[in-house]
Amino acid sequence: MRLLLRKIKKNERKNEYVWLTMDTYSEILLKYWGYQQFRPLQEEIIRAVAAGKDTLGLMPTGGGKSVTFQVYSLSTVGMCLVVTPLISLINDQVDSLRAKGIKALAIYSGMSTREIEIACNNAVYGDYKFLYVSPERLLSPNFVEYLVRFNLNLIAVDEAHCISQWGYDFRPSYLQIAEIRKFFPKVPVLALTATATMDVVDDIQDKLLFPQKNLLKKSFVRENLTYLVRQKEDKLGYLSETVSKSKGSGIIYVRSRKKCREISEMLRQQGVTADFYHAGLDSALRKEKQNRWMKGDSRVMVATNAFGMGIDKSDVRFVLHPDLPDSLEAYFQEAGRAGRDGERAVALLICNGTDKRRLHKMVSDAFPEQERIRAVYQALCDYLQIAVGTGKYGFYTFQPEDFARKFNFPFTMVYHSLKLMEREGFLEYTDDPENSSRLYFLVHRDELYRTETGSKSLESLIGMLLRSYTGLFNEYVRIDEILLARRLEMTADELYQNLKYLSQQKIVHYIPKREAPVVQLLTERLSPDRIRISATNYHDRKVNYQKRVDAVIDYAKSESVCRSVQLLAYFGEPGSRSCGLCDVCKGEHQSGISNAEFAAISQRIFQSLQDGPREIRELYEEAEATEKSTLRVTRWLMDQGIVELNGNNKLVLKD
Repeated sequence: MRLLLRKIKKNERKNEYVWLTMDTYSEILLKYWGYQQFRPLQEEIIRAVAAGKDTLGLMPTGGGKSVTFQVYSLSTVGMCLVVTPLISLINDQVDSLRAKGIKALAIYSGMSTREIEIACNNAVYGDYKFLYVSPERLLSPNFVEYLVRFNLNLIAVDEAHCISQWGYDFRPSYLQIAEIRKFFPKVPVLALTATATMDVVDDIQDKLLFPQKNLLKKSFVRENLTYLVRQKEDKLGYLSETVSKSKGSGIIYVRSRKKCREISEMLRQQGVTADFYHAGLDSALRKEKQNRWMKGDSRVMVATNAFGMGIDKSDVRFVLHPDLPDSLEAYFQEAGRAGRDGERAVALLICNGTDKRRLHKMVSDAFPEQERIRAVYQALCDYLQIAVGTGKYGFYTFQPEDFARKFNFPFTMVYHSLKLMEREGFLEYTDDPENSSRLYFLVHRDELYRTETGSKSLESLIGMLLRSYTGLFNEYVRIDEILLARRLEMTADELYQNLKYLSQQKIVHYIPKREAPVVQLLTERLSPDRIRISATNYHDRKVNYQKRVDAVIDYAKSESVCRSVQLLAYFGEPGSRSCGLCDVCKGEHQSGISNAEFAAISQRIFQSLQDGPREIRELYEEAEATEKSTLRVTRWLMDQGIVELNGNNKLVLKD
């Protein structure tokens, strides 16, 4: 412990000071994040892993999951290995840590062998605190060679639901995490996720080999967030009307890239400052759009589910879904991006009669027939020019839209076939590639100053690189060619040619950005008859997917149970109190009062009658409601045969 002096605030007297005790974790939080105190559950999770306990932290979106492993790792000797699936999110977190002066590295799919070797050497010898790794890299030969030499203090598993076959975003590469535990038997594991049912919670802990269950869970209750469902045939008309009446910033989630553009254009024509976002856009453009929305220059972002990971805009007032998501997990996570500042916010789902059919079609689309999967595999290998018996561990740039067009396949069939083959272990498909250019100096600094290029433009470029970026002699650094060209007053092509020349002269190693997704075969090219998808990855997952879709449909159709109560029950919090604000609670019950009032009174009546018979007068006193409302509820319960009068003219629960 040490003492910290701070100035007294607000209601404390001016110019007076107070001495506080602050432990190491709080010191780190204040030093690097500027916060005086932890959010709920964060400190409990930190202390659990500090005690050496494997821990699963279940925290809703925006709860500050990453702070838990970052603060703990900074408090002790060693490095934290962080497994997380999205490359863009990896780079965002690494950049954020480095901006705080914390040494962090990343290794992910698509990096060259040389890049991985340099990063691993830095992780072993460079006093780094965090190494972010995509799950596909964990057991690759190049990585395992160095892995055993790491001095780890924690293994953090972000988006931990991906390890569960019953999770909504299962990724088979996550199963490799348990394999690395044998190298670090005394290092605790911290698994983190924002959305998981109780079955998935148990499965995560089993798959990660927890010696004993240890779940730390924050309630999913969001009292400031009102969930609404509206049945509207004209979805776009209602959406437009809703946005025009709403105040503040918002997000509209849709299922297709085409809709992103169309809806944002429609809103702009109506005077709304709207923009669109999807994974098909150039990374620089995505970042620019995101920044404009974060600053408030764009009020509404129309996006696919590619938008949201790592975004922490606190003042989002509404999240609208004109398309039904395919799981309540996805819906809860996306809706949860509203109202993080604690102020009133709305999550609205707009439905109509065609949604059920569309969702059921999504299930069948997600599981193409096995013959079609084999046809995609054979065409893919032909497209990438891979001969039978070759191609193992090779990386191939892949244009899925061009591929689908060339072989006359529906794009959705191609995408889902690749995902099924990935689950079965035939290949890896990365549609979130690292598309920043990277550069590393091959010559030492002293040698560089003795090198004569014979060109002023090349010397100016080298000088600008050294002034603009740090670490170029120690690791591959992401560079921005547009920024460099502007500073050097060159065209983009002139800069590219100069960087290419420096690379050819072995002064730097320059890796231009790559926009296309990447495929890596995990076996040599096989004959089509050997491509089989197991029952576990095909039939069982299809059944599970159908259940998740049905849960969404039931949620949208239900008109009798509070929206919040439904969602909380799905995530293992049954018996929650009705919110009183959603469309169901505000709707009128058959008894003639609001659903919310009916739910509250009937619950109190049941509690009272479980203790014994009651007179009507006693009931409305105990129910803390008006006599008129209590009589209406009681009469309805009697009509339904739920309660009855006994011989003493007192109400009892009917057997």
